Amino acid sequence: MKLQALLFAATLALTGCASLPSTAPAGGAVTATLQDDAARPAAASGWVRSELYFGVGEESGNSAREQTDMVSEAQWRVFLDKEVTPRFPDGLTVFDAYGQWLFRGAPEPNRLRTKVLVVLHEDTAQRRDDIEAIRLAWKQATRHQSVLWSRQPVEVSF
Repeated sequence: MKLQALLFAATLALTGCASLPSTAPAGGAVTATLQDDAARPAAASGWVRSELYFGVGEESGNSAREQTDMVSEAQWRVFLDKEVTPRFPDGLTVFDAYGQWLFRGAPEPNRLRTKVLVVLHEDTAQRRDDIEAIRLAWKQATRHQSVLWSRQPVEVSF
């Protein structure tokens, strides 16, 4: 009986979270868009989603190559605060991931813990330079060979 009451209460709570307001704004449409400003437009094109893949674990899989030390969470946070946040202060997202890739001539893949940084930004020369500066800073700090950069056009709405 207690379990049924608990499930009923949870269902009511979740239903309340999903309900729409009883009065719709002018025009009748309810949207998730916040009020816009220059940094967070209501809708914009000409933006890209950049994903950067940073190896943070100890590299393995190629005994001929010098091993790189693991990057601690504190070291990652210092890098993020020093190199990334000043260039993209309006927001970013970081995911923990696992990655692997094959060095040229290596018999097996290199496997390591990874941080994936996602930044939505205008597609401008300055923003591309900011991304390149972040990649270079990481390679200099860690002696890693590369930081993968993937970018794709997006339409954004805040």
